[in-house]
Amino acid sequence: MTSLILPTFDGGTREYRLSSATSWAMPAAPLTSRRAYAAAHVIPEVTADNTPGAPARLDWEATLAYRHELWSYGLGVADAMDTAQRGMGLDWAATQQLIKRTGVEAASVVSAGGAATAGKSVRDLVSCGAGTDQLDLGSLPTGKAGVKAVLDAYREQVAVVSEAGPKVILMASRALAKVADGADDYLHVYSTLLQEADRPVILHWLGTMFDPALAGYWGSGNVSTATDTFLSLIREHADKVDGVKVSLLDASHEVALRAALPDGVRLYTGDDFNYPELIDGDGAHHSDALLGIFAAIYPAASAALQSYDAGDPVRARAILESTRELGKHIFSAPTFYYKTGIAFMSWLNGKQPGFQMVGGLHSGRSVVHLAKTFELADQAGLLKDPALAAFRMSDFLRINGVGV
Repeated sequence: MTSLILPTFDGGTREYRLSSATSWAMPAAPLTSRRAYAAAHVIPEVTADNTPGAPARLDWEATLAYRHELWSYGLGVADAMDTAQRGMGLDWAATQQLIKRTGVEAASVVSAGGAATAGKSVRDLVSCGAGTDQLDLGSLPTGKAGVKAVLDAYREQVAVVSEAGPKVILMASRALAKVADGADDYLHVYSTLLQEADRPVILHWLGTMFDPALAGYWGSGNVSTATDTFLSLIREHADKVDGVKVSLLDASHEVALRAALPDGVRLYTGDDFNYPELIDGDGAHHSDALLGIFAAIYPAASAALQSYDAGDPVRARAILESTRELGKHIFSAPTFYYKTGIAFMSWLNGKQPGFQMVGGLHSGRSVVHLAKTFELADQAGLLKDPALAAFRMSDFLRINGVGV
């Protein structure tokens, strides 16, 4: 059995013995009991100038292969989201290419008609974020002119996603948070976009733990007041809302919101702490999923959803529970650096050639934090090839001075 000397949070080290590899079954048919999107990360060229502020240069082969891996396990892909470093290194030029290329790849999967994706549409396989990050926040006009600039920016990005074929996710906007003068401005922008939408979209509410610039979203810093505004929008345009993706890390709020949604509008949980019980449900309702953690735990997530399909919710819940500690660790404060843990696991599992991220974000977590990520991933059975993962982890520790 392979063992490593891992650093600990108290400044010491300890020996850790790896588990044997876990064999996760791939689905023999499309998943049906829950709708699930894994919010995929992006993989840069290892020789690119992956420093803060540098234009993003992606390793397209590795980035798109990761999406095919998620599809092979029966999961949809949520692309061009915060997990893909929107607003944290991935610029709009690269984002456009990502949306277009992912749309092409999804269409190829639909044409191939594999067991896990049979009968699925491009919109089932991939949803993409449309936001306003092409705007320069420093030069935004104020007042109604600023709101119009935000609306036009959304329209530009919605057009790119729609033309590429994926489902549109209307992302939370830093620009709108900056220029909006209360709830009416939010309602104006979103109502206009929903009226113009030719097919139902997903609404995205991201909390300040993921992006501090989104404070006061929906026109209020009070979550209850903001929720009332959010619900009024959804109820008025229910036919244009496929679902809502809520990332507030507040399970009780999500349960109440889920019960209040109009019939036919899904609640896609974005709660990377409490997803096991939210996906499992309360007997009356359950949450679907649009989760960053699913990009890291996708074999286990798929197995859990397969168990729900097979009528075994106890096993499904147990599988999800077995990944909870890993999810809580990867998404621990400062939460917006969770992407680093997802990329680290991708590298450990051989899905990318180097532990690199656009914008230098691979430095967003400490060595000891990533060592704990390695340990928890192993305990959850999510190191596909433990020998390869141990080899890479050993190199990472040595390069970073652990044990030297």
